[in-house]
Amino acid sequence: MIDLSISDVTKEFEVGSRILDGLSFQVDTGERVGLLGKNGAGKTTLFKIITGEIEPDEGEVVVAFGKRVGLISQIPVYPADYTVESVLDAAFQRLKKIEAELTALAARLAEKPDNTADMRRYDYLMAAFESGGGYDTETQKNKVCNGLAIPADMRARLFSELSGGEKTRVNLARLILEDTDILLLDEPTNHLDLHATEWLEEYLARFKGTVLAISHDRYFLDRVVQRVVELHDGKAEFYQGNYSFYVQEKEARYLEKLKQYEKEQAKIQQLQEAADKLHLWAFMGNDKLHKRAFSMEKRMERMKTVDKPTKERKLSMRFGEQEFRGDEVLTIKGLSKSFDGRTLFSGVDLEVVGGERIGLLGDNGAGKSTLLKILLREEAADAGTLRMGPTVKVGYLPQIVRFDNPERNLVDTMLYAQDCTPQTARNRLAAFNFRGEDVFKQVRSLSGGEQSRLRLCMLMDEKINLLILDEPTNHLDVASREWIEDAVEGYEGNLLFVSHDRYFIDKFATRIWMLEDGQITDFRGSYQEFQAQRAKKAGEKPGKTQKAAPEMPQPEKKERPKRSGGTKQLEKELAAAERAVTKAEEHLFELGELAKEDGVATDYLKLQEIYEEQHALEEELITLYARWEALAAELEEAKGNDA
Repeated sequence: MIDLSISDVTKEFEVGSRILDGLSFQVDTGERVGLLGKNGAGKTTLFKIITGEIEPDEGEVVVAFGKRVGLISQIPVYPADYTVESVLDAAFQRLKKIEAELTALAARLAEKPDNTADMRRYDYLMAAFESGGGYDTETQKNKVCNGLAIPADMRARLFSELSGGEKTRVNLARLILEDTDILLLDEPTNHLDLHATEWLEEYLARFKGTVLAISHDRYFLDRVVQRVVELHDGKAEFYQGNYSFYVQEKEARYLEKLKQYEKEQAKIQQLQEAADKLHLWAFMGNDKLHKRAFSMEKRMERMKTVDKPTKERKLSMRFGEQEFRGDEVLTIKGLSKSFDGRTLFSGVDLEVVGGERIGLLGDNGAGKSTLLKILLREEAADAGTLRMGPTVKVGYLPQIVRFDNPERNLVDTMLYAQDCTPQTARNRLAAFNFRGEDVFKQVRSLSGGEQSRLRLCMLMDEKINLLILDEPTNHLDVASREWIEDAVEGYEGNLLFVSHDRYFIDKFATRIWMLEDGQITDFRGSYQEFQAQRAKKAGEKPGKTQKAAPEMPQPEKKERPKRSGGTKQLEKELAAAERAVTKAEEHLFELGELAKEDGVATDYLKLQEIYEEQHALEEELITLYARWEALAAELEEAKGNDA
């Protein structure tokens, strides 16, 4: 059964610039779908169209009859006197209406017990009240609040007084308590710590409804979604798997398209050379050859069906690292800090030596950023000592990046900060993918990810050997996260970072500092090893607690049986596989063209048939590609053995 159908949806906010351009796909009941795409690709716009907040210019969105849609995106405005408890109770409005009607019916039946209409209505409402969990609302509310770290004192506060992150958690709790049929999640983990994110993942694993999620949290996508829809140039591209599958499959499709393009260009080049020779021979006295050459050139134009595939540019830069002398980087003894009578940490003893990469983890409010500020001498500790090695030079990327003069453009910002020539400034900016007219934008007009990238660009020129990062990937899209990861990967000095991004933690941490209950647990090893140890101590199976992204299943390696017929038979099979791929690709292209034809593009049922056929054909192509690649590898191996 289809829960959500998006058919030929078009939307533009600027004339001639369509953010959605004939977008079509569907989500079946119970599916978990990840909606990916660059910032500005139209993901949030699509959510607003689904919820009816804005209207599409063309096309339609159909939600299955009787299904309730819940969106966690923008935080609703509640009355000024609403406490957090009031917001949470708003999830039970339907049950409260049923309860009020049941009370009124009970009073009437006490006076007229023979009223059969009231009795039937009472029985119907009582069944609805019980099935909706009317007697368990407090239990459910407490479970959700515990999972999302909404303590009793927060529940008593006014909603308007909460921080943005706290409001997001409360609104997510309300949405979960409403027991919505279709959950639309727009960056649900942005303001959640590791504990709350893991709780949300476990909740979604039990949730029986449908989920459509926009997220840049790659671990979350790996653990939650079963299918990926990527928005690109206003249209949808489909991937049957989680985020890890999407990454591998996207690269495979890129390489396959590049191969097709190069093969097509080679054929065109061959024909061009032949046509040039025919023209030359025609000039030498055989005019009829001109006609053959022109015919060949027309054929070349018809052959141009594959555009050259493109990829995002990789960053090309390295930190200007300062040579580190000696073993001592950082020594902490007896460090303590309290705020408003609450102890953040006390009696902390830690030592850092050269080459370590440390992930500082803990729940929101545990004191991680405060500890970083103490290390950076921006805040004083209540007790204890802190000593940096004599040759340590610190570089710091804060969670919220600020610039002294955001009115300046990027080039001027680099000139004032780095004291370099305009050409050097532009070269360094280009290494961070700030090119062309972008370098003359005002800093304040940049997105959060672009500002972080600019700050990193400025850090790159400094000679540092201890890099401190506070939530470096927070609020960034996947491309920006990967850019920052590329920069950090090339850095060989010491690294200390605070992050809730488990993908980032798992990639870089060789040591974990877990700050909880006022103490720091010091673990030397990777994040996955740390999780496994915690699970073991808790007496659980590591597989149950460990939150690592599931690995793609690897086929069991078996010795390949020798074929009869040698390489000639393999070449025949490879040629047949290539023909099958070509035929399927041509059919897929024809279906795409058919969907654009007048009369078809507005026929929902016909479009649905075409979509289903395209979907089946895409599945078949995956199998055909796999067979073709296996045969190509086997042929290459056989030729190598023969040599």
